[in-house]
Amino acid sequence: MKEIELKYGCNPNQKPSRIFMNDRSKLPVTVLNGKPGYINFLDAFNGWQLVKELKEATGLPSATSFKHVSPAGAAVGLPLSNTLSRIYWVDDLGELSPLACAYARARGADRMSSFGDFIALSDVCDLDTANLIKREVSDGIIAPGYTDEALEVLKSKKNGNYNVIRIDPGYAPDPIETKQVFGITFEQGRNDLDINDMLLSNIVTTNKDIPENALVDMKIALITLKYTQSNSVCYVKDGQAIGIGAGQQSRIHCTRLAGSKADNWFLRQSPQVLGLSFVDSLGRAERDNAIDIYIGEEYEDVLREGEWQKIFKTKPEIFTKEAKKSWLSRMQNVTLGSDAFFPFPDNIERAYKSGAKYIVQPGGSVRDDLVIECCNRYGMAMVFTGIRLFHH
Repeated sequence: MKEIELKYGCNPNQKPSRIFMNDRSKLPVTVLNGKPGYINFLDAFNGWQLVKELKEATGLPSATSFKHVSPAGAAVGLPLSNTLSRIYWVDDLGELSPLACAYARARGADRMSSFGDFIALSDVCDLDTANLIKREVSDGIIAPGYTDEALEVLKSKKNGNYNVIRIDPGYAPDPIETKQVFGITFEQGRNDLDINDMLLSNIVTTNKDIPENALVDMKIALITLKYTQSNSVCYVKDGQAIGIGAGQQSRIHCTRLAGSKADNWFLRQSPQVLGLSFVDSLGRAERDNAIDIYIGEEYEDVLREGEWQKIFKTKPEIFTKEAKKSWLSRMQNVTLGSDAFFPFPDNIERAYKSGAKYIVQPGGSVRDDLVIECCNRYGMAMVFTGIRLFHH
């Protein structure tokens, strides 16, 4: 197809709406099911670029969960531990394919933000992945292909209206991209920066020991940031983003936001949360919401009399600040990436509280020496890439 008409643009009053190629050539996508909208396609195309580059950089199947033109999670297809299977609600599905593991990780990093996501997969969607997606609240998916069994499962979702897009994996866009704002056309070269080992070679701290798995996590962080609305930072551990902060005007606020998400990811693995006994009728989304409240400052909302009985079989003990702090002290060897330089060492101080050991950022601040000094004080290893990754 050379053009796809959309129901409307970002909002219902924004009509007409369509996607097409400026040179009137054929679109590199085919809609196999449903009717994707304007924001769906924005998420789909950004998500596809992310997973395509993750696969190229790591050699592993990759997945991302996109919401409002930023990833809520991104991951590669490493096996799931028993604990991760439990907190991602996939422990009843048996052994999953690598691609399904990648999506379970991407979806599970921040399940609150991933609710109603648009999914991008680096590889042909298999039946394991489709069955996982079938039970989640999601708007649609983009992938280079689908097995016949997977496609049938996905087509049955949302009463037959689930958005399924196939993209030509060989499609290469023009090196110059344009967009319009207020009727004025902007033009720039595409950000085709290759995230590779050479980019991670400038280690500026006293500690220069960065293991291979941390280098992989650095690549995941940078590629995720490349498609996240700026300012942005990304915490990564063991092949998956565990906290993404997007679109904050202040970098420290971004670091705090992403850090709090990373903390919540780890708190979900605590005995207090794993031991929660939910009423049988409570769905996964409602359980996610209850857990988010339980581990937060508003925990009384799910523990007060008359409310806890609707959620839990037995009333949980309060997860105290002291208990949470004690559990979080176990989080270690986290990688933190930033799309631009850290202007103050307060970002490092905050990241340290969430277990950061490896830092990757462009460098270039007038206070780089103070940031390096702070990293050295905590025994961190930090890489300067020299390349900013703003995305708007």
